[in-house]
Amino acid sequence: MIKTTVVGSYPSQQALEDATMVVLKTQELAEIDVIADGELYRFDINHPETNGMIEYFVRPLGNVRSEITRSDVQAFGKLKGMAFRARPAAVVEGALHEGRLDLVNAYRRIRLLSKVPLKFTITGPHMLSKTLLDYHYKDLPSLSHALASVLAKQIAEIEAEVVQIDEANLPGSPDEWEWAARAINVMLDAVPNTPAVHLCFGNYGGQTVQKGTWDKLISYINALHADHVVLEFAHRGYGELEYFKGLRPEVGIGLGVVDVKSTIIETPELIAQRLEHATKVLGENRIRYIHPDCGFWMLKRSIANAKIRALTLGRNLFEGK
Repeated sequence: MIKTTVVGSYPSQQALEDATMVVLKTQELAEIDVIADGELYRFDINHPETNGMIEYFVRPLGNVRSEITRSDVQAFGKLKGMAFRARPAAVVEGALHEGRLDLVNAYRRIRLLSKVPLKFTITGPHMLSKTLLDYHYKDLPSLSHALASVLAKQIAEIEAEVVQIDEANLPGSPDEWEWAARAINVMLDAVPNTPAVHLCFGNYGGQTVQKGTWDKLISYINALHADHVVLEFAHRGYGELEYFKGLRPEVGIGLGVVDVKSTIIETPELIAQRLEHATKVLGENRIRYIHPDCGFWMLKRSIANAKIRALTLGRNLFEGK
């Protein structure tokens, strides 16, 4: 009898698009106002601790070496500020240029998959600079500004309704805020539509990666050329809301109301209560968005989906819809 078989490969690009469509559709069905792609295409199994936040952006760049030597590891270990990484993400050996990085086409592929307003996320220059071993620029502010300039050229062509720059290391290093603000503003100024900044204290295995308080970041946030900031609150509690009374009114507040470090699913009533409390502290019309504290990638899909659904239900309850 004649048997059937295959040669081996299968069209994985379509599978990735299918998986991304599931992520987008899940948010659409939950009536999320501005959806995101889930960053599935960025995941690197060799670096699960950062879920593609770092290597995806730096390794394709020109004049960057991704083969890490023993001497590179030793040199990186002497640097300040990246205690959770034993090895650099890559090594900078010359003036940076975009190399093979192509955020524009990544965005355009996703844009075709949904008609709902879309958020496109990019890791910020402060965090990226601190994961690199730099043999060229020789100081973090210069390296950070160079990264921002390269990324800004691509951001200028990304027409997502919101472009969000993620800075997950700065809250633990608030003394670096001045040069960090100068660098990130290069990227924010290039955003065609709505620029946003996400700040958190890190998450790995449900644990906070670094210590710090929001009051140390108010000057930084006030310096941002951002429409709004996306902030971690649900896990930390809301006692620090008082600090944000000093935030300039042009910067909208995104309030974390879902704890991604917990598997407990928030009720709509709890989310409405958190919104009501924040509004009493900060005043009417200061909360522009509600959202999870951070990304969902460490949770089981069923839990993440339930937390997503709770967001809209809680907002509707607060607004009396």
